[in-house]
Amino acid sequence: MNMRELLLLYWDNVMEQEDWYPPILPALKDVTAEQALWKPEGEAANSIWENVQHLLYYKQRLLARLEGTPLSNEGIGNDETFLIHDPSQQAWETAQEQLNEVHTALRQKIEQMPEEEITESPQRIASLITHDAYHTGQIIFLRKLQGSWSAKRSFL
Repeated sequence: MNMRELLLLYWDNVMEQEDWYPPILPALKDVTAEQALWKPEGEAANSIWENVQHLLYYKQRLLARLEGTPLSNEGIGNDETFLIHDPSQQAWETAQEQLNEVHTALRQKIEQMPEEEITESPQRIASLITHDAYHTGQIIFLRKLQGSWSAKRSFL
């Protein structure tokens, strides 16, 4: 298995194909805007939706860099990547669609990249995979706290 194949395997695992941890799509399945906005009372935590906004920003940033195109909000601070500007159900659905679309576009970009370019700097893709897995864990923990994640579930 070459570096591209390995990265694509993990790329798919983090989004939709369960391996050792649940991927992001099942973690977001059936989450309403209200659940996505929920935060534990008195705790310093980002909501599910804020985590999705954050993931979306960094996926868009990597795609823009790989394509050599500017990102309109490139210079924002990390805290700003979590902001939600429209807390409506439609905006929540749009955020999820955008996350899936940019993930798919990045997958296609990785498939098309020359192997030398991938092996020269695999950490820019690998780091985003681990970043996604980390925030997916936070999303699942929030769902457990709010009671919207099944205590028993089947996987693999």
